[in-house]
Amino acid sequence: MAKVLLIEDDPTLVDMYKLKFTEQKFELVVTEKGGEGLELAKKEKFDIILLDIMLPEIDGFSILKELKASPDTKDIPVILLTNLAQETDKEKGIKMGAVDYLVKANHTPTQVVDKVRKILHT
Repeated sequence: MAKVLLIEDDPTLVDMYKLKFTEQKFELVVTEKGGEGLELAKKEKFDIILLDIMLPEIDGFSILKELKASPDTKDIPVILLTNLAQETDKEKGIKMGAVDYLVKANHTPTQVVDKVRKILHT
């Protein structure tokens, strides 16, 4: 069972993703706070991380930068999952090491699960 960390502060989206990932037999760990997400990523072993950019405490770009700088977390695939739809943000995220950049409004939870499956080859 693949272990997914979701760092997302929108409770409605969290509920939808929880439902979809659980239905699809993923182990999903959720936090709404950037700092807590970063700590979890360092402490536990995740197969993939779904990361919002606009978060309380610390933004997703800062988290991504720190994840990619650490030998323990640099190889974990990170998908940026955000409503920032500007091409410059997307380019920045990919350049920083994200494997993908999904605009929440353009992807259903099912499509996000499918994308995770594709990246993890499950």
